[in-house]
Amino acid sequence: MNEKETISSSRPPCRQPWNKGKLIGAKPPLRASHVWSIRTKLQLEERTRDLALFNLAIDSKLRGCDVVAVRVDDVAPNGYTLDRATVRQKKTGRPVRFELTEQTRQAIDGYLRMTNRKPGEFLFAGRGDRRGLATRQYARLVGQWVASIGLDPLKYGTHSLRRTKATLIYRRTGNLRAVQLLLGHTKIESTVRYLGIEIDDAIEIAEKIEV
Repeated sequence: MNEKETISSSRPPCRQPWNKGKLIGAKPPLRASHVWSIRTKLQLEERTRDLALFNLAIDSKLRGCDVVAVRVDDVAPNGYTLDRATVRQKKTGRPVRFELTEQTRQAIDGYLRMTNRKPGEFLFAGRGDRRGLATRQYARLVGQWVASIGLDPLKYGTHSLRRTKATLIYRRTGNLRAVQLLLGHTKIESTVRYLGIEIDDAIEIAEKIEV
């Protein structure tokens, strides 16, 4: 065996890149029309759990790991869904408060009536009634939802749902501080990066302010 063959045989086998075939980078938010299309489709198909999960994800603006960790007590401690709820984020350990719109409350209440889930249990059960929905299961569901209305599931993900309402709020109000609080960011710079705000956006907001 010559030197080249020795070197070649000692090399580890090539591994397939983890991101092969995947789109890397920030996942874009859904448009309002996308939200309504998915919501309508889930309603027509009577997918009660998915409708409650989708609506909660949009309203709460939580990361995927926090969405699946929500318990019945967090949103419906007395058997019916609250107008506002507070959840402690896993990533930062800080509590974040969010609103629950009427359509979300109705969806969750309908889901609770159907499943009879109790305080102390995860709101959305995974495999085995005591375990919560896994983040991978949630990600697969998001992929199914966006694909069902003709969107590319490789382009959108769980962060798309987290960013959707936050992006709409920013575009309509220009209030970065409000969005920072709603997303639970510790630094406003994180919110700027997360929303992908450019200098043109900042100037457009400034132009609306007269002194």
